[in-house]
Amino acid sequence: MSHPTDRTTPPATAGHPPPPPHPAPHPHPHPEPDAPAHAAVVAGRAVARERVDALLAAVPARDPESGRPESLARAERQRRRWATQVVVADELARRACRERGLAPPARDAPARLLAVAGSEVADLGSIVAAALAHSPSARALLAALEAAEEVPEADVADYYARNRDRYLTPDALRRGVDPFGRAAPDDFLPLASVREALAGELRRAAGRRAFFAWFDRARADVTYTPGHEHPGDPGHPDHEHRH
Repeated sequence: MSHPTDRTTPPATAGHPPPPPHPAPHPHPHPEPDAPAHAAVVAGRAVARERVDALLAAVPARDPESGRPESLARAERQRRRWATQVVVADELARRACRERGLAPPARDAPARLLAVAGSEVADLGSIVAAALAHSPSARALLAALEAAEEVPEADVADYYARNRDRYLTPDALRRGVDPFGRAAPDDFLPLASVREALAGELRRAAGRRAFFAWFDRARADVTYTPGHEHPGDPGHPDHEHRH
């Protein structure tokens, strides 16, 4: 949000020059004081704006010297929307845990978000990765969804057969064996020796897909106050869609 420039400059009085114009527009990290006290409404329950503010305080903003004021203001507005999505994910996950009888661990401080790995952002998207880092309830729900997944033996064998390059022996790797060319059976780790780890990978992937599907369904009926919409919502002029 930017201050408007003065449109009505008072006339000069005797001995006093007119006051200088208001400074150029500049970004504000927080909404105006008369903004709603909540950021969103989840199943009839208001999500306090203070929860979004606390999260924003834990996440570094862009360097104010790195861009023009209007670009920084837009980035700050989008950062608030991103933080709202993370807080909403936490609120939705808390509800889901209560409904499923899951007891999440003690609540972490928002600063835990600073530990989100780049690889997690690439795999999950920044909102989901940050939600899982920020919310014990989200992690408990993900663990429950993952544990509920069953990986058929046929799926494990199929993945092993289609990704032979992942299972070359160290000796075959040193010799530069082409896993899809003239490779001997002994050039590959036996399926039995990698089955447990492979099944675990497939279970984790299935659990994450289930978490994404749950999140998409759960947030469909969330109502956001202006300035807290999804960053990719085309209903606001700053919208963007990226992962």
